[in-house]
Amino acid sequence: MRARHRSRTGKPNRERNQVAGIYIHIPYCKTRCTYCDFYTLTNESQIDAFVEALCKEARLRQKELNEAVQTIYFGGGTPSRLHKDHFAQILDTLLSHYIIDPDAEITVEANPDDLSDDYIRMLAQLPVNRLSVGIQSFDDDELKFLSRRHTARQAIDAVKMCQQQGFRNISIDLMYGLPGQTLDIWKKNLDQAIALDIQHISAYHLIYEEKTRMHSLLKAGKIKPVDEEISTAMFALLIDRLTAQGFIHYEISAFGKEGYFSRHNTAYWQNKKYLGLGPAAHSFDGDNRSWNGTSLNRYLKSMESGSPERETEQLKQHEKYNEFILTGLRTIWGINLTELKERFGETLFQFCMENAKKFLDQGLLTKEDQTMKLTRQGIFISDGIMSDLIWV
Repeated sequence: MRARHRSRTGKPNRERNQVAGIYIHIPYCKTRCTYCDFYTLTNESQIDAFVEALCKEARLRQKELNEAVQTIYFGGGTPSRLHKDHFAQILDTLLSHYIIDPDAEITVEANPDDLSDDYIRMLAQLPVNRLSVGIQSFDDDELKFLSRRHTARQAIDAVKMCQQQGFRNISIDLMYGLPGQTLDIWKKNLDQAIALDIQHISAYHLIYEEKTRMHSLLKAGKIKPVDEEISTAMFALLIDRLTAQGFIHYEISAFGKEGYFSRHNTAYWQNKKYLGLGPAAHSFDGDNRSWNGTSLNRYLKSMESGSPERETEQLKQHEKYNEFILTGLRTIWGINLTELKERFGETLFQFCMENAKKFLDQGLLTKEDQTMKLTRQGIFISDGIMSDLIWV
C-alpha cells in the first residue's frame, strides 16, 4: 500500500465541504450478538474472495463518484476481522481509482477482543485516523447477555492501547434501555466512558429488531423491556453527564468533543452523496438510493460477471422532503427553512410550518432566523414531532 502521512486526530478541515463518502460493509463477525439484525456471517472461509470482489466493485463503480472523497468508513459486521493485507488491498484500490482528499476521515469499526497490541500497531501503520470501538457496556453481566465476546476490562485496555499507539480520534458505542438495566448501572457505564478520555460516544437505546434472538426472547416472555420512565431518565442522564464533560450533543444518538464529530455520519444526515460497497451496502447519489443484495454468494458471482446485483429506488419529491425533515431534525443544525422552501416548494413548506406551529407554541421546536430545530424538551419526543411533519 502506498504510504501517506495522516494525522491520527482525523480532525476535519473546516474550509472544505463534505462532498462524498465511501462506506465499506465487512459482513464478517466471529459470533452473532443477540440484538443485531445487520447482514453478517460467522464463516470466514471466503474472506479473501470477498476482498477481491469488493475491490472489483470499487473499480467498476468509480464513475459514480466524480467528487473528492471526504470520508471512508469500514463498517459491518466487524471490520477488525480483516487482516493487514486485506486493508492494504482495499485502500490501494480506492487510492488508485478515486480522488481521496488528503485530509479524509478514515474510520474502522473494531471489537475490543480483536484489538490486540499487534493488531492496533498494524492499524496505526495504515492511513486510518479514526477508530469506532463497539463496547456497548462496561458491565460484564450486560456484555454476557448481549453475547459480546469481550469483558469490561478488555474494552478498557483496548481503548488505552489504541491511545498509546497514537490514535487521538476514538469513538465508542454504548447501549442503554437493556432489560434489567438500572440507572445506577447506566451511570457507571457513562462514568467509565468519560474516564477513558475519548473524543466521541454513540449511545443507542436497545431496539427489539425482528428476526433477532433478543426479539425472540421478548416474544417468549423471557425478558421484559425497560420501563418507559426509566428509559427517559437514562436518556436525560446521558445528555447531562456527557455535555457536562464537554461533549456536544450534535445528533440524537451522537456526542462529540469540539472538532471530533463523525464526518461520515454527518454527511448522511446532511444528505450528501455516498457510495456503499459490499453485500447489503447502501448508496445515495443525491436523487436515488440503491443497495446491494444481502447474499455473499450472489455478491461474489455478480462480481465475477462484472455486473453488481443492485436495486435502485428513485425518490419522489415528497420522499426527499421527508428525509430532509427526518435527518435535519436529528441534528443540532436543524432544518434550514430557506433551503426547505427553495428545494421543495411552497406547498410542502407551508405544510411543514402549519404542522410545526403547535410544537413551536409548546416549546418543543424553536425557530431562530431561518433555522428550526428541536429544543431539549422536544428531543425526548422527537419521533412524534417528526412523524407529524412528514408527508404521508
